[in-house]
Amino acid sequence: MTPFEVFFDLVFVFAFTRIVAFMVQDLTAAALVRGLLLLVLMWWAWSAYCWLGNQARADTGPALILDLAAMAAIFIVGLLLPQAWSDPPGGIRAPLVLAVAYCAVRVLYIVTYRYAAGDDQGLRRQLLRSAIPPAVAVVPFLAGAVIGGTAQIVLWTLAFAIDFGGGRLTSAYGGYRVRSPGYFAERHGLVVIIALGESIAAVGAGVGAVPITVAILAGATLGLLLTIALWLLYFRGVAPTTERRLIELEGTQRAWLARDAGTFLHFPLIAGIFYVAVGVEQVLAHVSGHEVPGSEASVSSFDAHMSEPLGWLPLIALLGGVALYLAGLIGIGRRAAGDPPSPWWWTAVAVPLALIPLLRQLPALAALAVTTVALLALAAVVAAGHRRDRASHGTPDAKGASR
Repeated sequence: MTPFEVFFDLVFVFAFTRIVAFMVQDLTAAALVRGLLLLVLMWWAWSAYCWLGNQARADTGPALILDLAAMAAIFIVGLLLPQAWSDPPGGIRAPLVLAVAYCAVRVLYIVTYRYAAGDDQGLRRQLLRSAIPPAVAVVPFLAGAVIGGTAQIVLWTLAFAIDFGGGRLTSAYGGYRVRSPGYFAERHGLVVIIALGESIAAVGAGVGAVPITVAILAGATLGLLLTIALWLLYFRGVAPTTERRLIELEGTQRAWLARDAGTFLHFPLIAGIFYVAVGVEQVLAHVSGHEVPGSEASVSSFDAHMSEPLGWLPLIALLGGVALYLAGLIGIGRRAAGDPPSPWWWTAVAVPLALIPLLRQLPALAALAVTTVALLALAAVVAAGHRRDRASHGTPDAKGASR
């Protein structure tokens, strides 16, 4: 990766932060669904530029100018994300401007990729095919921004289904290339770290500026340990295996694995992290007294609500996020290894969902503690398996070729 690509990803850091803030500002079932759609929007943009960066350097010549323009458009999208579903008076028509800016991001991507393709006729034909789904999806996408309300959710869901599904179909022709599997794995590892950073930032957002008590400190520590468990499950589990498999494959088979394990199966993993961040933020807000009506967010208000359980939606976000994350891990590992996941792994996905009614009866801090301990135990098992896998190959973790 180049320093410019790290700099480029900062606009996605900004956008991801805005998505989490949007969901927790008024936590409802609708906010969780809308937040997921906003994450789809940003993930598709990030994935596109990840593929572009694997084709050619992004920090030289016309590609740099086009990428800077795309960076500005993505920043505008990120700025407007919290108003994607509203049009407050006195300002611009935020949903429509967001939709236009996002369409500009997609156009700039195609133009830049066409430049990077050079004389590669197969890739140029693939780009023409790949331009069809977003061109069709722009109609419901813009229409949803204009109409608003429930229709916007339906139309944007349709637009993303066309874009995602069409992209999956058109990529089957095999015109794309993965020139550096190491770069591809590194870039996806970086975006996972960016998402994990949101779960850490959620701790600070939940605590706010109240006096720190022992219980708040315990909750913050549990939030950090939960993030560490998620990190271990990815970087000591599926990430090395997937990178090694990408290096072993060539041509179309490598590109298809990158498409499935990277672009598509990393999405539930990233979405799971964001929902976990929402859940952790709500736990810390709960123990800090932020959600108590009329509270002054003091130590006494915290003590008065220490034994209260977490609400249904925060629990669904926390444990549903864990289930999504584990499902993403299973999908990536299965696609990379070509083996079906064991029943034990599917049980690991089902258990967090089954625990929701049980943890609803526990204090919020206890619910977070149970979730964290369970994930740390699972991470320890996965890390042990990873060490055995490395030993069987007789080498340390695979590293991709430098660009």
